[in-house]
Amino acid sequence: MAEAANDTVRLLWGPAPKPTRGPKPALSLERIAAAGVELADAEGLGAVSMQKVAGLLDFTKMSLYRYVPGKAELVALMVESAVEAPPDAPEGADWREQLTAWAHHLAESFARHPWLLDATVGARALGPRELAWLERVVAALDGHGLTGPERMDAAVLLTGHVRGIAAQSRAAGPADTPEAELLAALGTVVQENADRFPAVAAAMADPDGRDQALEFGLERILDGLAALIDRRTTGA
Repeated sequence: MAEAANDTVRLLWGPAPKPTRGPKPALSLERIAAAGVELADAEGLGAVSMQKVAGLLDFTKMSLYRYVPGKAELVALMVESAVEAPPDAPEGADWREQLTAWAHHLAESFARHPWLLDATVGARALGPRELAWLERVVAALDGHGLTGPERMDAAVLLTGHVRGIAAQSRAAGPADTPEAELLAALGTVVQENADRFPAVAAAMADPDGRDQALEFGLERILDGLAALIDRRTTGA
């Protein structure tokens, strides 16, 4: 387990070892990761294997093992490739504007690569790009009266909200939203039983603000952080 983790860290943080003799390597970690991302985008993470990635590259599976020890390390490289660099903070933006932009960019990453939801769970090594996403949140909240653990927890909270909406959107499919899917599944039942569930029936019948789950939750999280920051900085 520890050896596998060390292999992952070495591959993510490099530099990759360079051969001292012989022909120039025909493959690179970047090409291998890109092929894995292509396969996962098309067929899902479960379809990714060393054999299939090697086939996309017109190499043998054994050739791939010269660069990547196994699938776990391959997936780590794919994640680092797919997340790309985090967005720069908008010029002159305050902490709230920075975190709003950050959350929307993260949601876009999950929308482009839905398999990232499956690949970014559990304790695992993070690459430079993923760690830079965390850095953006922690840095945006620096100097506002929050402790280090609170700033880290804020990043976890924001990520969890975006992941939750992304997971619902993936289940709903590209042509639907989580709210629309819920209405389709429950609409008739709730209407027929409106006397038993009047509050739900009234809420589902109200179109105002529908399909805004990501934005609504994000705003409420930021409201909570703003209230905490205000208490810490003003003593109110």
